[in-house]
Amino acid sequence: MSPRPNKMKSLLTMFVAVATLVTAHAAPQATLTAKNWGTVPGGSAVKLYTLTNQHGTTVTITDFGAAVTSISTPDRSGVYGNIVLGRATLSGYLDDSGLPHFGATVGRCANRIAKGRFTLDGREYALTVNNPPNHLHGGTRGFDRVVWASVGSVVNGEPRVSLHYRSVDGDQGYPGTLETDVVYTLTAQDSLRIAYAASTSSPTVVNLTNHCYFNLDADPTNDILSTVLQINADKYTPVNASMIPTGEIAPVDGTPFDFRVATPMGDGIGDKCDQLNYALGYDHNWVIRGSGLRVAATAYSAKSGRVLTVSTTEPGIQFYTGNYLEYAPSDSGANFRSRSGFCLEAQHYPDSPNHAGFPSIALRPGQTYRQTTVYAFGVRK
Repeated sequence: MSPRPNKMKSLLTMFVAVATLVTAHAAPQATLTAKNWGTVPGGSAVKLYTLTNQHGTTVTITDFGAAVTSISTPDRSGVYGNIVLGRATLSGYLDDSGLPHFGATVGRCANRIAKGRFTLDGREYALTVNNPPNHLHGGTRGFDRVVWASVGSVVNGEPRVSLHYRSVDGDQGYPGTLETDVVYTLTAQDSLRIAYAASTSSPTVVNLTNHCYFNLDADPTNDILSTVLQINADKYTPVNASMIPTGEIAPVDGTPFDFRVATPMGDGIGDKCDQLNYALGYDHNWVIRGSGLRVAATAYSAKSGRVLTVSTTEPGIQFYTGNYLEYAPSDSGANFRSRSGFCLEAQHYPDSPNHAGFPSIALRPGQTYRQTTVYAFGVRK
């Protein structure tokens, strides 16, 4: 006996309705897209990747300099805004006049090396001097000024960009051919995880970091001095007048460098002391307590409610208050304001090869350099 037509029709209608309801309420999916972003002199093509997670947090990354160009997160009202400084076009990054390594992967060695010289295994090496009298952030053509090989993917529901660069023996004066990999992953927990790895053909030195400038108000027309900062450090490394560590590891207690308790960035920045005068503000390395992947610093804006938490496997973190950003052009045609962004660069200490008492950054054949840093984004209501 055949089923009744009306009953079949009602079952079919119910099935379609349920399927439509499930589809309408399906969880958002993480996505990754890539587009051509132009070419650099010499003809190498550059890509721009857009990573979006299930909550709508979005990060854009370019393979020119393996750089983060934007990070869009919500404020306490749910309004999304870009919380890092950068440029909207590749041409903005190619014009390197005054550009302060916006969002880039910095290497081979982040920070300064005194007089561009270091000795390893009894042999002295001379590096490019691009911040007289010192070597800074890998030289005139460091890792932030080259095109990396790149590929995007979504792994376990999380978008990522994997980048690779080969720095040949003698590049900027560094010994050994260095194979470097950087993987950016935008997690489902609203964090940007950066995993670094490197290997070398000959003994060399390596100290990688990311150089994002954050403005948690998503408004670079305002300075960051009211942003509250806590650093998990009892000590820091003082510098001399050319911003090279003296070798001392000094206590922060009783100094403007004490951020053990959450403190506005501007509270001590005007104090009259040599350390702040040398840098026109903060541009120093803090010695992070503990080991392994642990929280190094937390920043909070009372205005927007945004919270940034930095975790790292590195022994130090460089806190920089963007003291020279007025020399950096923005997309508006005007320059950025001084102190309109801050950096929290997880790394080994500056000038490490020249200080036996600092953690070593030497890398030898057969070894693998590894570093992980996580920038986690949140909101306080």
